[in-house]
Amino acid sequence: MRRRDFLRLTTIGMASGAVLGSSIWRHALAATPGQTGPGPYGPLLAPDANGIQLPAGFASRELARGGQVVPGTSYTWPIFPDGGATFRAPGGWIYAENSEWAPPAGGGVSALRFDHNGNVLDAYSICTGTIINCAGGPTPWGTWLTCEEVPSGHVWECQPRGGVAAQKRTALGTFKHEAVAVDSRRKQLYLTEDEPDGRFYRFTPNKWRHLELGGQLEVAQVTSGAVTWLPVPDPNPVLPAGTPTRQQVPASTPFAGGEGIVYSQKHIFFTTKGNNRVWDYDPTTQTITVLYDRALDAGMTLGGVDNITASRGGDLFVAEDGDNMEVVLITPGGVVSPLLRVTGQPGSEIAGPAFDPSGRRLYFSSQRGNGNGITYEITGPFRKRAKG
Repeated sequence: MRRRDFLRLTTIGMASGAVLGSSIWRHALAATPGQTGPGPYGPLLAPDANGIQLPAGFASRELARGGQVVPGTSYTWPIFPDGGATFRAPGGWIYAENSEWAPPAGGGVSALRFDHNGNVLDAYSICTGTIINCAGGPTPWGTWLTCEEVPSGHVWECQPRGGVAAQKRTALGTFKHEAVAVDSRRKQLYLTEDEPDGRFYRFTPNKWRHLELGGQLEVAQVTSGAVTWLPVPDPNPVLPAGTPTRQQVPASTPFAGGEGIVYSQKHIFFTTKGNNRVWDYDPTTQTITVLYDRALDAGMTLGGVDNITASRGGDLFVAEDGDNMEVVLITPGGVVSPLLRVTGQPGSEIAGPAFDPSGRRLYFSSQRGNGNGITYEITGPFRKRAKG
């Protein structure tokens, strides 16, 4: 669901009992959520040939357009690209990206394969037959989990190299899935739900790397920042007769529209669009804090929070759905600043930010740029270590 439509529906402010304040992830240990400040890469310059504003030393490249053949291949890139991630491959890497639409024009997941120099070698499908594929998440064992953003939606596991049909992972629940993040340290998965009263979920597989063998789906209850995980009685209700997953545990805490989620620096970070917040969940202490709240940021730099990713150095990068079409950087010290801004594409949103395995290239899409979407690559001096 697009943010402007969501905001007409939601009346929910913040999850009850959440703590506004510092996180042990933030080096500065600030007393309030992140604030606008000078970024590590300097101000944005005038738009380049692709209409993208970037700091000095950075450059953009257009890779594909929705509904058109990817240059150098015979594959037509799907419309409305959304969540994505990169994966290592022999001689290079792969960028897998969802299509937030329905077949035959869209839906499913497509992939771009690159050589070690970043040249596009191939483009192809890795998942078909699914609808409204919004975001998702990569796994430590090299697969892509794509999420269907419909009330009866599921998570499907895809092989980035293709050649194998995507598999439905029913145990991860039936609900309006948005995104997934995998905590490789504790061997658990976290999921967001794109509803005005969506929940924050945790899944513990019966066997690591084998989601097909089932596991335990739980939902978060937040009390004064402390998180308690409660079992979901029926992860796969038959709708509309069955009780929706998010309503099965009355004690669970609603979140105002769960969006992107990422595991980084041993923490889980996710966004909620109904109140323009970025959340920080610490699995070690099982506590949750608000890392960024637009209402408390005098600069109001980040709005329309959506997909989120992290650099190898620990910086967070949040894509905007609308607002002023930026990818916004949040440092571990809580400094918030734009990394890039897309101009001349009204009515679109930024989607699918993901770094290549080397951390030197950032991929993302303007979901409705040119009407059907445009996928880009950004190169530049991304820092290897976030210092504040």
